[in-house]
Amino acid sequence: MIRESQIDSLASFLVHSLAARQIIKPKAEEQDLIACVVELMSANFETEAEIDAEADRMTEELARKDPRADPARLRSMIRQRLAEKKGFTL
Repeated sequence: MIRESQIDSLASFLVHSLAARQIIKPKAEEQDLIACVVELMSANFETEAEIDAEADRMTEELARKDPRADPARLRSMIRQRLAEKKGFTL
């Protein structure tokens, strides 16, 4: 899992870079934009972690039922389906 300090650094870099290149024209203070990006990224990583945990649980359950199944492939497929259901892009 990515640390909060890494998310802060990434969000700060993103906002400053976009503003410096005039790709965005901030209507709010940059610190407010950075805080917003941090919130969005944190929520995104949390959702991905939830999907991963659910996929791990389901993979384990299904692998017990059918030992012939390839757990890595099964997990990948379950993960994709869960993400689709939540409208989440992996």
